[in-house]
Amino acid sequence: MSKTNLEVLSLAQIKAWPKAELHSHLDGAMRLATMLALAKDQGKMDLLPAKTHEGLLLELAKVDDSTDLYEYLAWFKYTIGLMQSESALERVAFEMAEDFALENVKYVEVRFGPILHTGEGLTLNQVMDAVIRGLAKAKMQYDIEWGLIVCALRDRFVEASLEQAQLAVSYMDRGVVAFDLAGAEAGNPAKQHLEAFYYARNHMLNLTVHAGESWGPDSIRQALFFCGAHRIGHGITLVQDDALLEFVKNHQIPLEICPTSNVQTNVVPSYEEHPIKTLVERGVPVTINTDSRLFSHTNTSGEIYLAHTRCGLTAEQTRRVVLDAFKYAFLPLEVRNRMMAEAQASIWS
Repeated sequence: MSKTNLEVLSLAQIKAWPKAELHSHLDGAMRLATMLALAKDQGKMDLLPAKTHEGLLLELAKVDDSTDLYEYLAWFKYTIGLMQSESALERVAFEMAEDFALENVKYVEVRFGPILHTGEGLTLNQVMDAVIRGLAKAKMQYDIEWGLIVCALRDRFVEASLEQAQLAVSYMDRGVVAFDLAGAEAGNPAKQHLEAFYYARNHMLNLTVHAGESWGPDSIRQALFFCGAHRIGHGITLVQDDALLEFVKNHQIPLEICPTSNVQTNVVPSYEEHPIKTLVERGVPVTINTDSRLFSHTNTSGEIYLAHTRCGLTAEQTRRVVLDAFKYAFLPLEVRNRMMAEAQASIWS
């Protein structure tokens, strides 16, 4: 069924649709109230940039003034410092899934770097188990499906990346669906982490790589041709390389695009100049995601609405990218097909 290109979707319509979220960071999804509560409980109020809810709102609004990806990523020190205990990790994971469920997200892929949460004595297994407990609790209460993506970090040693890949593989039967590489791209090429990606790929784990966000198409090439990525996180600089764009289109390699994050990190000057519409019109599979619910002051429905009302996607294109999030989720084929069919019945009604 097709809809006229003149149709304008409302935010309420989009909120009512079943949705999937494929690119959301656990340490970027903490609630402000939880940030304050954890800081008080842990005696870490001095860690925060402000000590009241209103003060935090004002401080976190400054994320929008980040000059680049490095400045944007620096904000995560406030959440990671509070996520060093099992109880905190379990709470944040549960609340993250709860928040997605309450806007009708039916499936969420939660990504994080477990090694970042071992600074106060937790083992990697304790970190993983705590996050899984929180997500499992949310699934029981809200019937939201979830998958975990373990992130290696571009600026860490190769040995650390391999350890994260081994950890991810060891949890494949407990909810881990993919292995990722995150962090600032410039000066930290993905090809340095080949051993980790070979290990994950050799154990048939799905792969996604942050690439083509703050660095150019060469970063995407490394993610695809060195690391073997099945999906690309962000990937918006793909429009700078016609040959590579054709390859991505022909092989239907999906991008995990996060419009607000891209504007905040100044990799695009505005929503109106975001290349998402060009990518969709060129036939590249695109999904729309939050990246960070907290620091981007957003949710899945809001990002989809912005892509439609400010980035220029037509109503029909918007419906298609919402369905593509189910199509390209790291789920078994039968589950993806079922969830797509259920979502399609609602989205096109």
